[in-house]
Amino acid sequence: MAKILVTGGCGYIGSHTVVDLIQNGYDVISIDNNSRSNPEVLKGIEAITGTAVKNYKVDLCNFDDTYAVFQENTDIVGIIHFAAYKAVGESVEQPLVYYENNLNSLINILRCVGDFKIPYLVFSSSCTVYGNPDVIPVTEETPGKPAESPYGATKQMGEQILVDFAKVAKDTNIISLRYFNPVGAHPSIEIGELPIGRPQNLFPAITQTAIGKLPKMTVYGSDYDTRDGSCLRDFIHVSDISHAHTLAIQFLQNAKNNSNYEIFNLGTGNGVTVLEAINAFERVSGEKLNYEIGPRRAGDVIAIYANNDYAVKSLGWDIKYGIDEMMDTAWQWEQKLKKQATII
Repeated sequence: MAKILVTGGCGYIGSHTVVDLIQNGYDVISIDNNSRSNPEVLKGIEAITGTAVKNYKVDLCNFDDTYAVFQENTDIVGIIHFAAYKAVGESVEQPLVYYENNLNSLINILRCVGDFKIPYLVFSSSCTVYGNPDVIPVTEETPGKPAESPYGATKQMGEQILVDFAKVAKDTNIISLRYFNPVGAHPSIEIGELPIGRPQNLFPAITQTAIGKLPKMTVYGSDYDTRDGSCLRDFIHVSDISHAHTLAIQFLQNAKNNSNYEIFNLGTGNGVTVLEAINAFERVSGEKLNYEIGPRRAGDVIAIYANNDYAVKSLGWDIKYGIDEMMDTAWQWEQKLKKQATII
């Protein structure tokens, strides 16, 4: 049973990917210092899979502590590297925090990859590397524009670090997965998104407003060049995203890659505006959402969605969930969180 290290395994996408890996026969360990995650998610993972996952509470910016995990687990064959701060707005306000954490953690992981000769690495990248593209949908060949936020810049820099590393680490095969907008919760409703503080992503803002955690939510901008003036995004269910990571590891294990550094877009290929997403939630949930139109938010890209042909064809990726399932699982998860809080 091949051992995969998932960094940020207690996080939103990380936890769903841990589940998918286990369900596809992998042995999984996690590194997560829980600075932006809740270790209680490990109970949800065990409830779904019947497997207790070991998490090392380690800060990846500390090289010695990171190295010690590899010393203890010399049989790691692959790494999926999620651990990064990811709030666009926060990155605008605290750029140095993002550059320090997101880049140093990646560099330390790569130093361990080199020292321990890890053959497979999958990197959690983002559609933010495209900036505000001239043409949509974007393909993997679409030229990157300047990043709209420090978060996006860290993903651009991270990919460049990987390109340079791949040139000298000939025995390591690397994939960057450029996510669009992961949303929803696992269909079991045992794990889902757990934002810390006021959510900066759309779906938890919607569900927290509907459940009453937030008095109202703000739609940032109504004068963009889109169908209804709000930003346009490519929302994709987190379980579809997580399965793509398993497929990426299998793709590398089966030596299907053409080079030792490849890139895949992970999106549905459909653009949905913020206002359309709100309307979809109201239709699926039957709840009326209290929201207001506010000014544009620094760091937001106007419109982007994916051409996912390469991932679908090469990885054999099959997208299973539509916007209704995204909204429904997100809403069920929010209701479960409220129920748990009431019991506690």
